[in-house]
Amino acid sequence: MKTIFAPWRMAYMNQGHSAGCIFCDHPGRGVSAETLTIFLGERAFVLLNRFPYTSGHLMVVPFRHVATPVALEPGEWAEMGALVQRSVRALEATYRPQGFNIGMNVGRAGGAGIEDHCHMHVVPRWFGDNNFVPVVGDTRVIPEALEVTHQRLVAAFADQDAVEEVR
Repeated sequence: MKTIFAPWRMAYMNQGHSAGCIFCDHPGRGVSAETLTIFLGERAFVLLNRFPYTSGHLMVVPFRHVATPVALEPGEWAEMGALVQRSVRALEATYRPQGFNIGMNVGRAGGAGIEDHCHMHVVPRWFGDNNFVPVVGDTRVIPEALEVTHQRLVAAFADQDAVEEVR
């Protein structure tokens, strides 16, 4: 029998709930590997999920603290959509996934792990990436360190900026 070490899982299971909002604390700190922030827009930002389903699992988050997409202003919703598109392009360029899961879990019954600050998940997918390990072992196997994923995706977002400047 093989042993798969996933020390991040214990951190996730044991994490306490802080008094503040983890998303509200991120924007002012800028793009950094420490916060896993990939890109800052005007009304929303992109960061890596600290407890990803797959390598490259991103979240697009509005700066404003709102619980549901209904509470978003049209400009916030539009920028989140544009950042989802940028995220997909960056992930395609970096990881060559075969598909994506893109969505939002709203409210506890909807599966939201963070109920009070809405956010979109962008999860790259490959055939066979969902094997028995998450089901039987309650563990995900992520083949790349978050710091490496952060470096690769920051570069991919910057590459998109360079292409936009040429246009």
